[in-house]
Amino acid sequence: MKHTLKTLVAGAALALGALTAQAAEPIKIGSILSVTGPAAFLGDPELKTLQMYVDDINKKGGVLGRPLQLVHYDDGSDANKANGFAKRLIEDDKVDVLVGGTTTGATMSVAPLVEKAGLPFISLAGAVVIVEPVKKFVFKTPHTDRMAAEKVFEDMKKRGISKVALLSETSGFGQSGKKETEGVAAKYGMTLVASETYGPKDTDMSPQLTKIKGTPGVQAVFIFGLGQGPAIATKNYKQLGITLPLYHAHGVASEEFIKLAGPAAEGARLPAAALLVANKLDAKDPQKAVAVGYAKAFEEKWKTDVSTFGGHAYDGLMLAVDAIKRAGSTDKAKVRDALEATKGYIGTGGIVNMSATDHMGLDLSAFKMLEIKNGDWSLVQ
Repeated sequence: MKHTLKTLVAGAALALGALTAQAAEPIKIGSILSVTGPAAFLGDPELKTLQMYVDDINKKGGVLGRPLQLVHYDDGSDANKANGFAKRLIEDDKVDVLVGGTTTGATMSVAPLVEKAGLPFISLAGAVVIVEPVKKFVFKTPHTDRMAAEKVFEDMKKRGISKVALLSETSGFGQSGKKETEGVAAKYGMTLVASETYGPKDTDMSPQLTKIKGTPGVQAVFIFGLGQGPAIATKNYKQLGITLPLYHAHGVASEEFIKLAGPAAEGARLPAAALLVANKLDAKDPQKAVAVGYAKAFEEKWKTDVSTFGGHAYDGLMLAVDAIKRAGSTDKAKVRDALEATKGYIGTGGIVNMSATDHMGLDLSAFKMLEIKNGDWSLVQ
C-alpha cells in the first residue's frame, strides 16, 4: 500500500510539473525559413528540425520550466517577404529569440530590424557579411563562404592546382562567395583565370561552362551556389565532356544535391560539416555523438536523408536554448550576452567558441573535405 501511495504521489508530482510547464508563459522562438521556392531544400529540413526539437524539449519539461512555442513563417525564398515576416514576429508575435534566415538575402533584410528591436537573431545562412562587421544582436551557425573558399583552395594546393575557373550564382550567397573567393585566392597561390556567373533560376549553364572549357591553362573549376543551380551546372559539366577536377561550395551539402546531379556528381569535392559523414567519423571525434544522434533522430522521424542545413537549425535552436538557460531568463540583452559568451558548444557544424569579435565561433577545422564516390559522401584524407 505504501509503495502504491508513493508511486501515486510521485506520479502526481510529475503531472503537476508538466502542468506547471504548460501553464507557464511560453518562450517564443521565432523563425523565418525558405520552406518553398528555390531554396526549399535548405528551408524544409530546417523547419522539420525546429519542429522536432521544440516538441522534444517540451516533452522533457521545456526550458526554465516554460514550454517553447515555435512561431514560423515561410518566406518562399524571397528576401522582401522575410523582412515583412520579421516585422510581424517582432511587433505582433513578440518573440523572445529569432532562429532562421535560410538565405543570406533573407538574413540581411532582417538584420537591421533585429538590431533596432534588440532581438537576439541566429541566422542559418552562409555569407561572411552576416557577421562581418559584427552586429550586436546577429549570430550565425553555418561556416562562411570565405572558409569554404579557403578549404577548397587548401585542397587544390595539395593536388598541385593553381589556375582556377570560378562559376558563381548571382544570389546573395553566390555574390558574397565570389567576392570572398577572389579575396583569398592570392593567399593560397591561386589565379582565377576565368570567372562566369549564372542566375538562381537559370536552367542551363552550358554557355558559361563552354567559355571556361576554352580558357587556356585552367586546371580546376569551382562552382559557388546553392539550390538546384549547382546540380544543373554539374550535369552540363559532364555533358560538355569537361574532365577537370570539379569543386563546389557548402551550399550543396545535402543528399538532395547528389540525387539532382546524379552520376555527373561523381568525383566532385566540397567542404561540409561532419554531419554528412557522421558514421564515418573517428570514434574519438568529439562531434561524433552529436552528429550521429541528430542524424538518427531526423531520419527516423522524417524518413528522409539528413542534410547539413537541418544541422544548422539544430545548432541554432540549441545555442538559443543554452543561452536562455545560462541567462536564467528570456531578457533579450542577457540572452544576447550569453550567446556571445558561448564556449565549447559541440554542434553538428563544429565546436563553437564565440566572442565579442566573432559571432559564429567556428574555425577552418570545423570543415571536412568530402568527395562524392559511388553516389555517397566520402572523407578526403
